[in-house]
Amino acid sequence: MRVAIAGAGAVGRSIAQELLENGHEVLLIDKSPKAIKVEMVPRAEWLLADACEIASLDDAALERCQVVVASSGDDKVNLVVSLLAKTEYGVPRVVARINHPKNEWLFNESWGVDVAVSTPRLLSALVEEAVSVGDLVRLMTFRQGEANLVELTLPEDAPLGGERVGSVDWPRDTALVAILREGRVLVPAADDTLEPGDELMFVASQDVEDELAELLGAR
Repeated sequence: MRVAIAGAGAVGRSIAQELLENGHEVLLIDKSPKAIKVEMVPRAEWLLADACEIASLDDAALERCQVVVASSGDDKVNLVVSLLAKTEYGVPRVVARINHPKNEWLFNESWGVDVAVSTPRLLSALVEEAVSVGDLVRLMTFRQGEANLVELTLPEDAPLGGERVGSVDWPRDTALVAILREGRVLVPAADDTLEPGDELMFVASQDVEDELAELLGAR
């Protein structure tokens, strides 16, 4: 998979390293000569250019990319890069970094963003997830509200304790994607039972979260 990353700062370089280690082809783009640190990610392609300009994105051959990551420290830049990637080059997947929570409402499909990542929101969710038992916690939003990744740790008195996964009448547009149990990650099968202490990971549409929380006995 070919991935273009706009913004070669610490965040962009870290993403590039992870993707390269997973066997992907990565191009880092930045307009600041100081950000072009080839020796830090030598296996990546590098382009000194303004990712907000069509000519630069032509040079980057963005039409050959399956994913574009807008990871700069400027939300305006990330929005422009996302919009150009989606509308001008038809990139299938656009991921954008949100630097300031007040701008979160802008990062949606109207600006070409498929997935928006807000560090403050993610950190807050992870804190909640770490300390909450019996509460439904939203960890991440996909495609701007169409679906969320949510988590709940079953308490000791959970009404579904001992139930088989396949016997539960889950809400529509809900998928139980993983069970974390005693350090193991289980891919749920119909005959698996739900046990107190299980950390359940769901992908669910936002409008059924309350129904899911009620079914799980969330507080």
